[in-house]
Amino acid sequence: MTAFTPSSATEVLDTVKWAVAEETTLEIAGTGTKRGIGQPVEAEHQLDLSKLTGVTLYEPEELVLSARAGTPLAEIETLLEKHGQQLAFEPMDCSVLFGTNNGSGTLGGTLCANLAGPRRLKAGSARDHVLGIAAVSGRGDAFKSGGRVVKNVTGYDLSKAMAGSWGTLAAVTDVTFKVLPAAEEETTLALRGLTDEQASIVMSAAMSSSAEVSSAAHLPEGVAGSVATLGSDAATLLRVEGFGPSVKSRVELLKKLLADAREIELHPGAASRTIWRGIRDCAPFADETDKPVWRISVAPAAGHEVALAIRQHAPATVYYDWQGGLVWLRMEGDAEVPLVREAVAKFGGGHATLLRAPAKVRATVPVFQPQPAALASLSSRLRDEFDPRMILNPGRMYVSARSAKIPA
Repeated sequence: MTAFTPSSATEVLDTVKWAVAEETTLEIAGTGTKRGIGQPVEAEHQLDLSKLTGVTLYEPEELVLSARAGTPLAEIETLLEKHGQQLAFEPMDCSVLFGTNNGSGTLGGTLCANLAGPRRLKAGSARDHVLGIAAVSGRGDAFKSGGRVVKNVTGYDLSKAMAGSWGTLAAVTDVTFKVLPAAEEETTLALRGLTDEQASIVMSAAMSSSAEVSSAAHLPEGVAGSVATLGSDAATLLRVEGFGPSVKSRVELLKKLLADAREIELHPGAASRTIWRGIRDCAPFADETDKPVWRISVAPAAGHEVALAIRQHAPATVYYDWQGGLVWLRMEGDAEVPLVREAVAKFGGGHATLLRAPAKVRATVPVFQPQPAALASLSSRLRDEFDPRMILNPGRMYVSARSAKIPA
């Protein structure tokens, strides 16, 4: 495999044009933190965008930042922090779960994976914050979409089409994101010893209150201890963010609302941020193994029912990113694909992604949620428009005829 390492958008265009002319395939990569997600890519060469770096525009007053796709996410977050700003959708650092030491990923990878964290139900995902892109399609055509100002909606849909495309439509070279002010203060309330069902009731009450809880999660007994600053007892977590006096007032409101619950602990400031980074990055399952890990998106109130339905038939460890609308599930044996999909469908629907599993498993099962016929047809037409010869990341989002022959 030849690795191409362009350092400019023009070089990316030239590389893709060459691949189209030669009818060969390219695996698009950055720092590789998400390489283990999806079916194994069946490409003959690699298009490494890790040298396509640099912030090209940052206007804090306009809440806009543009950078080349290979720019490390850690560099972006450090820059924003200096100006009291943030990517409000809290993109996951996949290197924690996969045990790699190659940084927290890139800005382009963040968009193409459509990442989001525990603030998702309030703040949305990467798709909701992208303003514009520049990219090269699988046809070898350079194109731009969107703009650099929040009010510019021209081409929005095309920019958003890249979110969750996993590099199968185009090689993104530049990204513009909307950024937002970071909270002045934050505090996390931790209620200890609740069951999954009790935690669901407590989190529902908190989210329905006027306390404006930005994140909620439940870490069962034995899981909580794997997140820094928390002990091993089950922890039901509520995060409150904003201006200092407002945070204090809303924390007191929650303490009164939940007065009948178990003892309430307070984790302010840095301790709170550490907790939510661990939840965001799936730290409880960062165990240096390739045990199957599912990222299940369902209605928050149905999360514990989905988990119970699965655990009645197969051993699994679970925790709930409630405000992210996620159930994180580590199977202690096989991936149990049909079991997981059936449980999700039974309790109101949703989708489940096999985020981590051995390559031989990922090569033979649908890692991403199978799409309904109408949506699958639309996705196929979109792919035909952008990459009809499947030059870019072939096989990543589907099981190809060749991979289906690999034994599980």
